[in-house]
Amino acid sequence: MPVIAIDFETANEDRGSACALGLAWIEGHRVVRVEERFIRPRPFRFSPINIEIHGITPERVAHEPEVSEVLSTYLPELVGSVVLAHNAAFDISVLRAALDGCRRRYPELSYLCTVKIARLVWPELTKATLPAVAAHLGIGFEHHQAGADAWACARVAIAAAERLGVAEVAEIPDRIGLTPGVLFETGWRPCSSPRVARTLSLRS
Repeated sequence: MPVIAIDFETANEDRGSACALGLAWIEGHRVVRVEERFIRPRPFRFSPINIEIHGITPERVAHEPEVSEVLSTYLPELVGSVVLAHNAAFDISVLRAALDGCRRRYPELSYLCTVKIARLVWPELTKATLPAVAAHLGIGFEHHQAGADAWACARVAIAAAERLGVAEVAEIPDRIGLTPGVLFETGWRPCSSPRVARTLSLRS
């Protein structure tokens, strides 16, 4: 089963304002491919706070493709895969908002949150942000660069799989009692830890 870590950066407070997408593909315990794509958000509005966070400016993406074109490239690979994201609630909501804006069906996939994985695998951590977990594991990267964040997320998942003694990242949930999130044509179910139970959310 394909395992792909993703990371979105947004132009403003709207979850539908993706301006960058990073992806990292995992095979076994290795990252085998990393890609980063810039996106021209629609409407074309950037918040100064967001620019300060990730450094992506309107000028940088003015001539980049819109999200529908970028997603068309990668959706076939996401279908049937296990998707990873650090704080998956954010990145999966950006993916859903992008698909809603394009009036496209949700791909069928499962997803895991590496924040939740990190909290369960390394309970000694006082913070589970991506920089904090990466520092704990000795992983260096440039935060808020979509490709680098996806790579770091993938490395966190691989480290968790190694600590748990499982051969594949997809086996992590069974070892720690994590319930994977699910995206399907008409809605989604969030990824949840053993201490959190949430109900199904349907697409409006």
